[in-house]
Amino acid sequence: MVIEKENVIEKIDTLIIGGGLSGLYAASILAAEKKKVLLLEARDRIGGRILSTQIHGFSTDLGPSWYWPALNPKVCALVNALHLTGYPQFETGYCRFQARDGRVVTMEGQPMDPPGWRIDGGMMALVKGLYKRLPQGTVRLKHPVCDIERRDDGVLVSVGVLDEPPVCRIKASRVILAMPPRLAARSILFTPDLPTNLTQAMLRANTWMAGHAKFFALYDEAAWRTMGLSGQGFSYHGPVGEIHDGSCETGTPFGLTGFLATPALRRKEKEAMAPAMVSQLGTLFGDEAAHPTAFYYKDWAKEPFTATEYDLKSAHNHPEFHLPSGKTTIWDNRFHFAGTETADHLAGYLEGALASGERAASAVSRPVRDSTKIKQTQALPPAAR
Repeated sequence: MVIEKENVIEKIDTLIIGGGLSGLYAASILAAEKKKVLLLEARDRIGGRILSTQIHGFSTDLGPSWYWPALNPKVCALVNALHLTGYPQFETGYCRFQARDGRVVTMEGQPMDPPGWRIDGGMMALVKGLYKRLPQGTVRLKHPVCDIERRDDGVLVSVGVLDEPPVCRIKASRVILAMPPRLAARSILFTPDLPTNLTQAMLRANTWMAGHAKFFALYDEAAWRTMGLSGQGFSYHGPVGEIHDGSCETGTPFGLTGFLATPALRRKEKEAMAPAMVSQLGTLFGDEAAHPTAFYYKDWAKEPFTATEYDLKSAHNHPEFHLPSGKTTIWDNRFHFAGTETADHLAGYLEGALASGERAASAVSRPVRDSTKIKQTQALPPAAR
């Protein structure tokens, strides 16, 4: 790790913390307005909870998988603007259900209402498309923020590990925090301390996906379809609890994907979990399903830049995050919250991520209040004001 030279502070107009969908969207809006912006991402990749592994030109979504055209106008607009292609979730055929005793029954399918769609190239296509819109050098990877300090003339942000010399320090006129509120409250030192009610609101905000684990199995043929099955399945027997057909729209590869039902505290690494998962797929969808050509697994509860110890219990309802008095801006309009958990509508979804990024980018354009003058005015006697 390279340590910064003493007293070297870089200056920037707008600093965005977090390279997920909301942070990248806010950055793309500001870049289009010719504003100088810098984005810091703690991971060695962009995308945040959007993660798609590429194999033979196909993307396996291990984070968000769907959007709903009837409900997600912002996602649809972005898909069109980036010249991407969406296609309906395959749901033709019967569903399989596994009871607690392991007994498997065939039942009518449970199609999404309204219909869910996938994106050709996976959800990572959104991330890549936004990234291409940014000027070179806008994004810096492996830059975890550990300290945020309010100053009279801006916000000082330190990158690195708490209680160690910072890797770098950046002075920004405006800051957009585009990361899960709970993770921010747990991992970043704020100076001065944030109000107690704000900190508590941040800690109470469930981080969507943080307690979940997903798998994706690939096949050369979709044997379940020839059996009249949709690839949809539900189980109380485990370890997999929910399954869907994850195939591309036309041709190979075909896929089954879904969520684990095993609680985070009991989940093990892929090597220990995979045999039980593929065996269960075979039980539900035939022997061919127990022999995928490739198998991917992501436990988000073990992702330090997504989950905290408070997220080991999965959230089954999408989160609602409301700052005290409904505010999403603090520190005299210098500090703005983004991230899907902070959205007023459809929090936890891609639509919420885009809405919050758009809101934060718009807030950056508002004038900064001069707290020094406000304090001086408040100190004057009424007759002199």
